Amino acid sequence: MTIATINPATGETIKTFEALSDREIEEKLATAQTAFESYRRIPFAQKAKWMNATAEVLEKDKQRFGNIITQEMGKTLFSAIAEVEKCALVCRYYADNAEKFLADVPAETDASSSFVRYQPLGVILAVMPWNFPFWQVFRFAAPALMAGNVGILKHASNVPQCALNIEEIFLEAGIPDGAFQTLLVSADKVAKIIADDRVKAATLTGSEFAGASLAENAGKQIKKTVLELGGSDPFIVMESADLETAVRTATTARTMNNGQSCIAAKRFILAEAIADEFEQRLTESFKALRVGDPMDPETDIGPLATPDIQNDLDQLVQTCIQKGSNVLVGGSAWRDRPGNFYPPTILKDNPPGSPAYDEEFFGPVALVFRVSGIDEAIALANNSPFGLGASAWTANSDQRDRFINELEAGAVFINGLVKSDPRLPFGGIKRSGYGRELSIQGIHEFVNIKTVWVK
Repeated sequence: MTIATINPATGETIKTFEALSDREIEEKLATAQTAFESYRRIPFAQKAKWMNATAEVLEKDKQRFGNIITQEMGKTLFSAIAEVEKCALVCRYYADNAEKFLADVPAETDASSSFVRYQPLGVILAVMPWNFPFWQVFRFAAPALMAGNVGILKHASNVPQCALNIEEIFLEAGIPDGAFQTLLVSADKVAKIIADDRVKAATLTGSEFAGASLAENAGKQIKKTVLELGGSDPFIVMESADLETAVRTATTARTMNNGQSCIAAKRFILAEAIADEFEQRLTESFKALRVGDPMDPETDIGPLATPDIQNDLDQLVQTCIQKGSNVLVGGSAWRDRPGNFYPPTILKDNPPGSPAYDEEFFGPVALVFRVSGIDEAIALANNSPFGLGASAWTANSDQRDRFINELEAGAVFINGLVKSDPRLPFGGIKRSGYGRELSIQGIHEFVNIKTVWVK
């Protein structure tokens, strides 16, 4: 099997790679297991030096890595460089905090001494997506490596250069051979890899289908998984909201990363009193966005990552239109030029039974709904199979508290953009997955939480 870098802005095949053979996969797994036996015993201080060095490599070469990200998946170069910088941030966060997060926790019992000790599990498989091809990997790898685990990466097949460069970054920083390895393999190899006794657990960020498949295969082996899957995040705007800030944030929240983010705002739920003005302002904001070459600093939105993503998104939009949705701006894929471009689109009057209620729109498409008040807003927001993030805009403290308590999501942001932050746990509920990444909860996902009792 050939794995290729195909420029999503032009359709040009830039570079190809041969997938690993079964023999090469076995060699990688053997190397990982051997590395773990020594790596697990390395003191936190040394691991922290390597992790800080990793941050330095990322920052030193952020322009080059940003170019690779943009070339492979199409996000603007500005946002790609910002993604690399965020990876350095998470490396430093765990270099500074891992030892504290994994320190023994004493407990008062009938023993002379009793406590909880956190110990690494071993080889962890990471199945990662293309939309944040560096960040998704580093937010797994930084805590996993600081905990003493070793990682093997099965990255999305359209970002092979990102995958290979990430392994090289860790090596350049001094992390031992075998502690983090990239496996250029097809998706059909994952089941065999997770079944290998040397692999102790797995994490996946991606689609519902991919997550269910990994969880099924891991479940057969009684192995832990962490899944971060799709989202259809609500962005709720009440009559007391600061509309200027809400519209500006809404534009960013729906179009960041070319609209290809699980935690992008997708469903805009508007109180009737401000709906007309919000729709008008949002439409003007979308019309002002520039779509084009992601390497151009004047570009706001680049191409979608693959032709299939463009086609799937357009099919969802056309189905909504056929069922009665009205288009305020955009509304169909650009077919008259190379690349996988989709214009910023707003759909309103979305009828029940349309994809706007149940599907994840992975691209710059905003779905607008109107509600009579907070009860209807919360009910509509929760009427989704997903539960990743939610953003609610209000100056009313009672409404704020209701949104915090009643929205069904792994994260609720009041008067702000939903985002991941190393200092806060990240993950979803319902069909958006389970488990958490980042913060202290993230580093505890892949350790043995061992009870110790001494008399």
